[in-house]
This record gives sequence, C-alpha cells and structure tokens, in this order.
Amino acid sequence: MCLKMSGRPWCSAEGLTALRLILLIALCTSLTLAACGAETREERVPAALENAHGALMDGHLDDAIRSLQTTLASDPKNGEACLLLCRSYYAEEHEDEAVSACEAAVQAMPRSSEAWDWMGRAYGFKANLTGPVTGFTLARKVKDAFETAVALDPHNGAAVNDLGEFYIKAPAIVGGGNEKAVALAASVRATLPQEAHRIDGLAAEKRKDYGTADREFKAAVAVANRPDAWDDLGAYYIKRGEADAAVEALNKALALDKNKGPSIVDAASLLDQMQREPKIALKAFREYLAGDAKSDAAPVVRADVMLGKLLASDGDVSGAKIEFGDALKLASGYAPARQALQQL
Repeated sequence: MCLKMSGRPWCSAEGLTALRLILLIALCTSLTLAACGAETREERVPAALENAHGALMDGHLDDAIRSLQTTLASDPKNGEACLLLCRSYYAEEHEDEAVSACEAAVQAMPRSSEAWDWMGRAYGFKANLTGPVTGFTLARKVKDAFETAVALDPHNGAAVNDLGEFYIKAPAIVGGGNEKAVALAASVRATLPQEAHRIDGLAAEKRKDYGTADREFKAAVAVANRPDAWDDLGAYYIKRGEADAAVEALNKALALDKNKGPSIVDAASLLDQMQREPKIALKAFREYLAGDAKSDAAPVVRADVMLGKLLASDGDVSGAKIEFGDALKLASGYAPARQALQQL
C-alpha cells in the first residue's frame, strides 16, 4: 500500500509576540478574560498541529507523538490530532496504538475520507500480525473502512488504490474479488486514470493475463509520466522475472523525481530486493534522507534501516550502526532498528 497522501492545508500560527498580545488585550476590554484566554488557546492549537505534522514528515516520531499527546490531553476530541497520532504510530509500526488513534479520528471526523483510509491501513497492518481468527475479523474491518473512504470521496486516489489492492489480494470470504477491483477501476477511470490503469494492471496480473497487465501498467505511466507509476511498472517486471526491464523502469523513476521524494525510496528498495545496482540504491536512500521532500509515505526511520542494512551487506558495519542509531534517535521505540543493531 502505498502510502500517497493528500497535501491537506495546515493552518500556520506562531506564538504571540509581545506587541500582538498587547493589541489583543486592548481589543478584549469588552470581553471576559476567559473568552480572551480561549481565543489564545485556539491560535496555539493549529500551531501545535502544524509542528507535529512537520515532525512526522521529517521522521521525528517521538517529538510528533509527544506533541500530539499534549494537544489531546487538553482537547481529546481533536480529530486532526488523532489522525496525525495514528499516522505517527503507523510509521513507527506500533499497530495497536495506530488502531486506537485512528478509531478516535474517525469518531471525531466521521465524514473524513482520509481518516477512514488510514483506519483501513491501521486495521490491515494489525491483521498481518495476528492469527487467522482475529485476522479474519480485522480484514472485514479493512474492507469497510476503505469502502467508506472511497464513498465519502471518490476522488481520493490513495483510498481508491487501497481499496483496489484489497479487492485483488483478499479472498472472497472477507469481501475480496477481482471483479470488484475491475468495477472500481471503471468507476474512477474518468477522474483518476492512473489509479484506474494501475488497478486494472494488478487485476490482470492476478488472473495471469500478463499481456493486459503489461499494457495497463504502461498506460498508467503514460497518464502523467510520474515516478510512482514507473515504480509500479518496475515492481511488475520484478515479479515477471524481467530484471533488466525492471532496472530500466526504476532508473526512470529515480531520474523523474527531481524533488527526491518517497518514490525514490520505493525504487531503491526494489533495486535492493533484486540485488541490482547497489550504488544507485545507496545514492537514492541518501538523497531522500538529505532532502526536503521527506514524508510518512516513506518514513525516515524505515529509510534509515534500509540504508543501514544495505551498508551492512556491503561490509560497512560502522556506517550501518550510524543509520540504525539515527532511526532510534528519531523513534526510540522503533523495533526494526533495534533488531537490526542486535543482528550486526
């Protein structure tokens, strides 16, 4: 699943300067002190959320979680804070906490497509770590959450992708089905053509119609020549055993992403999976971590661990330790980094 989130407009507010505070007091002479205090608190909340969002994007998960917990202690029904907390826990791979925070988010914002989409992701992550009985129950919740997200906003490309993948991968007993994925793709083809072609490609691959799958993944690329579409094409070629074609597609993804955002992490991880072009993969991980386009679509802590493992496999144990240590500085409870350190 991939994580491709919408750029929600975050309010921005800095702390009141002394001059602004004086002006505020002057304007509030006809109001109660309680009312003035409430207005000041309301200005601080968007600033706190903006700061937490920035910390999440930059991978400072401990900081983001602390900030959001402080906000929620005084405003427990703040849906945006709950959603950011869910995303922070999800990035840190703490499934139970992510589920709880997302449940609170959808309770506070029942009409938010984004909150329901993250709810489905959190349920799905937990389902992958549980036994068959619990996993069965959670799988149905995943389906319901993704379907709700798409129903609330059919233009939410991330939710459409998530629901399409669920239909293709899940068995019919929990609501999956290739025909459902094809119908979903048809319903969004006019408004979300890249997502529609991608889902049709995955569905064709599932039914082993590889000619159609190849055409659909290439059609997704042709929509806007986006790096993530080239990543999808590269991943398809890997599964088909076409290594050279996969490397070519992934190199195009890397070249197209001028901002060095999450798509280059996907490309680098796929190259690493193939054990091809390790120097290119190393360069991509480092460019992402050094750049300004970081996102929880490719959590920094995971990129640190992937880079560290790649360095370790190349014999650079000291470099690997630095990367694993950097991940733990950002997220002290990130188990994959701690496990990677222990395995060195």
